[in-house]
Amino acid sequence: MSTPSIVILISGSGSNLQAIIDAVAEQRIHAQISAVISNRPDALGLEKAKIAGINTIVIDHTHFDGREQFDEALIKQVAELNPDLVVLAGFMRILPEKFIKQYEGRMLNIHPSLLPEFKGLHTHRRVLEADHKQHGASVHFVSNELDSGAIVIQASLNIQDDDETSLAARVLKLEHIIYPLAIEWFVTGRLSLINNRVYFDNKPIKEIASWQSSTLSLPR
Repeated sequence: MSTPSIVILISGSGSNLQAIIDAVAEQRIHAQISAVISNRPDALGLEKAKIAGINTIVIDHTHFDGREQFDEALIKQVAELNPDLVVLAGFMRILPEKFIKQYEGRMLNIHPSLLPEFKGLHTHRRVLEADHKQHGASVHFVSNELDSGAIVIQASLNIQDDDETSLAARVLKLEHIIYPLAIEWFVTGRLSLINNRVYFDNKPIKEIASWQSSTLSLPR
């Protein structure tokens, strides 16, 4: 049986990318990262991938006449790699509907909020402004609607005397725990998406997985 392959799309520092690289190296993810693709040549995550000996590809969006040309180049490149799973790790481009449909049920994203609350950008600032007591992160399958795909797992924390910077740092630590875990579930066949419903161990889940204070609650 061949080892499942992952393609990771990034645009920035590659913090979650590094967590995934580490999990693969430590065999907490039983898959290989076949390539890391960035739309920005200066993305720091590219260097992290190179250090780990992973193939890196730059598709610079500024070198295309329009969004459609960039989209087609991305679609073609990922298709050539033929991954079992596409992972978004801070990829700051809106994906074309054609691409999302092609990898429906085979593409994961992580978002720094307890979805469906606080979709979009500046989640930490917005949750503080709303005076919420809890915050966290969510791993979800990618759909055509921004940050609205079926949720796989969430991790939460209690907001303390946080500012935007400290809260972002605390949530990022949660991301580094739950994202590799969700990827491992997928590549080992425990996790799937059928008719926009999440299945875990071949059973439709009633409650999503959650992680808090080192206690993992598996889906039910």
